[in-house]
Amino acid sequence: MESYQLLDHPERFADVIGGLERCSRWSLDTEFVRERTYFARLCLVQVAISGRILLVDPIRVEDLGPLKNLLHDVNLGKIVHAARQDIEVLMPLTGEPLAPVFDTQIAAGMLGFPAQVGYADLVRQLLGVELEKGHARTNWGARPLKLEQLVYAADDVRYLGPVAEILEARLSAAGRQAWFEEECRLLSDPALYVTHPEDAWRRFKGIERLRPEERAVIRVLAAWRELRAINKDLPRGWVLSDDAVRELARLRPASESALRQLTTLPAALLTRRAAEILHLIDLASREAEPDDASLSVDRLTPEQTAAAKRLQAVQQDVAAELGISPEILATRRDLTALVRGTRDVAPLSGWRREVIGERLLAAI
Repeated sequence: MESYQLLDHPERFADVIGGLERCSRWSLDTEFVRERTYFARLCLVQVAISGRILLVDPIRVEDLGPLKNLLHDVNLGKIVHAARQDIEVLMPLTGEPLAPVFDTQIAAGMLGFPAQVGYADLVRQLLGVELEKGHARTNWGARPLKLEQLVYAADDVRYLGPVAEILEARLSAAGRQAWFEEECRLLSDPALYVTHPEDAWRRFKGIERLRPEERAVIRVLAAWRELRAINKDLPRGWVLSDDAVRELARLRPASESALRQLTTLPAALLTRRAAEILHLIDLASREAEPDDASLSVDRLTPEQTAAAKRLQAVQQDVAAELGISPEILATRRDLTALVRGTRDVAPLSGWRREVIGERLLAAI
């Protein structure tokens, strides 16, 4: 089995990365922690390049300039599994999304694997290799890293190249290479990695069943919480839990004494932010619009519900014809948007337009 090299000393890191032979494509993965922060803390970068596996320790090696140069090289393809998360984690270093990227999860999804197929499952099914899964949730920020952690991390890039080769051949045979390349190009859009606090309310399930005043309060408090979490670099749940947001929306307390009756609110938050929270609740409650479509996620008229069922049937039929997961063609949100009259959705652009988009429009 191919060995790996841990680069945790600045001088050695610079020498090794600077001396790498040129190649056309390399494999990449990251390990990070974010349990106590809003933004992910990069803890390890795994690279398989020029026949070597390198484990770069960004905690011990602070100047990652040579690695940054590699990441910026648009002539060097990057093989990554479920790349969007890794791209986001690397953005503080790169300043821009990686490109070009070969995302093995996207490729597999276009070939009949589940849309969210895991790397270990792909390695098992395509290469017959069983990977150790015990360190997926390990504390990658602790030092020194253990031997078993390093082996696990190395395996995360060890098989990416062979997996990509198999998937690439199958994509070509299926005539879906162009689809795949289009999807991977979308990963280089910087807008994908921009946080919009005003959309934070969309994380709450079942919001469409709430009263307009409750929806409005959740929307305002979710945005407020997101901004505070970003500014303090804290998990959003540490600022205000989902349960607390829901309870505030349901009860809409109008005084500090009523606010203090809620057991879901941290005492420290009440001490410092009670007046601010009360103001936000009052403002949201008074400005709520009963028919505010932007606050309604899935509520449809009977006619729209019937249309959505027709679209779902088309989605299922096309997916069966192609042998891929329906959600790769169109999500439930896409279908809902279509019956509401929105046309700026993924199924009506790019390769999906020809494959399913026209049939969806005909079925509305």
